[in-house]
Amino acid sequence: MKNKDTPRSETVRVTETLRNEIIDGVRQPGSRLVERNLATELGVSRVPIREALKQLASEGLVTNRPNTWSTVREFSPSDIADLNEVRTAFDVLSFELAAQRHTREGLAKLEATMAKGRELSKAGDAVGAHRVAADFHSTVTELSGNQLLVEIAELLDSRMRWQLSQHDDLDFVATEHAELYEAIARRDQTKAGELAARHLGTSQEQHDKHQERLANAAEEAQAAKAQGPDDVTDR
Repeated sequence: MKNKDTPRSETVRVTETLRNEIIDGVRQPGSRLVERNLATELGVSRVPIREALKQLASEGLVTNRPNTWSTVREFSPSDIADLNEVRTAFDVLSFELAAQRHTREGLAKLEATMAKGRELSKAGDAVGAHRVAADFHSTVTELSGNQLLVEIAELLDSRMRWQLSQHDDLDFVATEHAELYEAIARRDQTKAGELAARHLGTSQEQHDKHQERLANAAEEAQAAKAQGPDDVTDR
């Protein structure tokens, strides 16, 4: 049976697949994204692959290199610092406005998202918890009632989702989201802003711990590889 997807729908599907794989850590920073290989892997022509890579580059997740393959972006300490500076202003304002302007329907949506995040956290579903944590932040921006903030959030969405995926302590994040929800529900703008600033600090700490864990794991793997089978003691 022929694939009935239109070129547009194929591009959307491929973009979503690659985006999720990058954010979820399936495709590691620095790994190659070769059009020919991706086309074979995803069962499409190279055209939607090329368009998807362009889109993901504009979202800040892919580095395109002319006349060669693309790569999954490697975020430098400077990149992370820039993102945190923007989030310092963006997050606090979003949570403060959400506390002031949220609707009953919007608050119910936020509560459901918060509860889902806690459920996934308790179940140990890291990928699911990370995705819902990002949805929580997106919903807060919707509740702000500021269309320009929503438009800015769309530009930052992929990078913010990637950063939120760099958290290992799922329970801690879920707990802070519950506190933020309560402040918004009480329409306590001051508290919501204070908690948002603290939450950003937690996000930075979580990111640093995650990177340290990955570095340690890589060193251990390299040491084990260097040891070789002859150095392993029989048990």
